[in-house]
Amino acid sequence: MKAYRIGFIILLIGIFLGTTSCFELSEEVYSEITEESFSASEQDVVALVASAYTPLGFVFDWQGLFDNQEEPADVIITPVRPNGWDDGGTYQRMHKHTWTSQQWQPWNVYLECYTGINNANRVKDQVEADELPLGDNKDATIAELRAIRALWYSILLDTHGNVPIVTAFTDEIPEQSKRQQVYDFVVSELTEVIESGLLSKEANTETYARINQWTAYMILMRVYLNAEVYVGTAQWSKALDCANAVISSGLYSLSPNYSDNFRVDLGASNKEVIFAVPYDDIYNSAHVFNQNAKWYPPVSKRHFGWSYQCWGGSCANPQFIDSYDPLDERLEKTWLGGPQYAYNDENDLVWTCLNYLPSLTCKNETGESMTSIDYGYRVNKYEQDLETTFYWSNDFPYFRYAEALLTKAECLLRLGEDEGTAVNLVNQIRNRVSAPVVTLDDLKGDTKIKYGLVSWGSLTYAQWKKVTDGEASWGEFGVEGSQIITQSGDDTTPVEFGGLYDEWGWEFACEAQRRIQMIRFGTYSTKNWFNHEAVGDKHTQLFPIPLDELNSNSKLEQNPGY
Repeated sequence: MKAYRIGFIILLIGIFLGTTSCFELSEEVYSEITEESFSASEQDVVALVASAYTPLGFVFDWQGLFDNQEEPADVIITPVRPNGWDDGGTYQRMHKHTWTSQQWQPWNVYLECYTGINNANRVKDQVEADELPLGDNKDATIAELRAIRALWYSILLDTHGNVPIVTAFTDEIPEQSKRQQVYDFVVSELTEVIESGLLSKEANTETYARINQWTAYMILMRVYLNAEVYVGTAQWSKALDCANAVISSGLYSLSPNYSDNFRVDLGASNKEVIFAVPYDDIYNSAHVFNQNAKWYPPVSKRHFGWSYQCWGGSCANPQFIDSYDPLDERLEKTWLGGPQYAYNDENDLVWTCLNYLPSLTCKNETGESMTSIDYGYRVNKYEQDLETTFYWSNDFPYFRYAEALLTKAECLLRLGEDEGTAVNLVNQIRNRVSAPVVTLDDLKGDTKIKYGLVSWGSLTYAQWKKVTDGEASWGEFGVEGSQIITQSGDDTTPVEFGGLYDEWGWEFACEAQRRIQMIRFGTYSTKNWFNHEAVGDKHTQLFPIPLDELNSNSKLEQNPGY
């Protein structure tokens, strides 16, 4: 546990500013920060801006950004398990894209984003009015607050699109903006802040969990990379310029070991992580890292040796697992597969991670429930925190240098420029995980993911009963590989730059990115996967404006299709 991270999180606790509703600002509950009680120091600047960062902890909190960006995509699935996980159908709706304006995951994103925006605006207004006198730190602090606010709006631009742009802490009911206006605002804010030169250009403990110049470039890069999705006009050259700025800074490099980016003790010494969201199992504030409870079954404590009990939940889509090259170390560094034995007895089988999942509900045609903790590979990307009593202390690498490299490669390929460099960049990333070298034809070729609806497979109720009663093992029945994929519609249509698409999936699996990757490469609304049937009108590429927000603000209109 690192002292600087503890210090930063304590500051988050001390000055966290929360709201009870996005725009009912008269009902906020805030720590008091007034001109009469405040005299600025260097450390106070960190404390002031921290409230705008605090809500980012929702990434790995319950049904936070991770679920919002992974559950609707083709990598993560949360089926019904022996101990539950139907949860009113919430995960089934996320998988099938049948959510409504009351679906909590996107609603949660909306609320957390505006909490961060309101906190940034409140402090920014006070600093600009000299109610919080910062002296020489004033301009830089305002620049940082604008940048973190732009980050929040970049998330909303991606998830909800047509949202109010609020630039001051006020109780006025805001007007709704079009997605184009939100895009223009984010681009303008980040461009002005970057050009001002006021953000730190250092990469150290002080900037590890704060936005420096290079993080601002990464936010803008990601927005430009998806500009065609957001506003209909591609901006490959501009995304390339941002990627080049980060690369040419010379401050960042790939970690020698892929898994170094996901360690419990991740910190500023890691030169691949450009911006991180800090977590700590003791010094937590409004949010915690608790996805671990969703990734592992209750019996997993016998395998890992921790004292608490997890709850079951999520696993990998077998179609995605089958796409990996067996030599690619990212398969084992990202997923837990095969038999799992007790930490203190190598002969005591605790559970088995099968590359098999019969269906979302695990009910056969006659309605018999055949759930199991053994279905599906489990997330293994983030080093297991063996010292915690429940919540993990792994920081989330929100931006990694590998993203700048892959973005540059994608932009070069789409522009048809310097394609050899693009291939070299991809192979640079693949080399550290011992994955075979790829060619230009590989990157331009089709995806290795076999899309289509997945059948139940060969498992019978009698076989399942024997395994669950301890009378047989899964290996006796050969369920892995027994499922048939039925392709229809665009399932067999080649994905343009499908090899690069796969590379994005393998490199950034379980990092809250898959949904936008699929949208950008044209698979999200055209392909079928597992039990998901394509929603061809594309309306689910945006989430609905939450019903409560519509009811509290008559100026808001629902997104199309809802």
